[in-house]
Amino acid sequence: MHIDWAALGQVFGVSLAVTVGVVGVFTLGIIGTSRTAQPQPQATAGGASPVARTGAYACFALCAAVVAYGIYLIVA
Repeated sequence: MHIDWAALGQVFGVSLAVTVGVVGVFTLGIIGTSRTAQPQPQATAGGASPVARTGAYACFALCAAVVAYGIYLIVA
């Protein structure tokens, strides 16, 4: 049995980079839904601005696309 350590290292590196990237994008999505673009003392709920909310939804869509692509690769 021969183990191709270079290929194993590449798989590990790509998996680590994609995992960190998806977690980072998901974090940006959570931050986008929770913060306001401009602090307003009159705001009671502190919701996000429409631009931040749209960006957050785009981040969540990107995360869902990466997960769907990963499932597609596993099933195919």
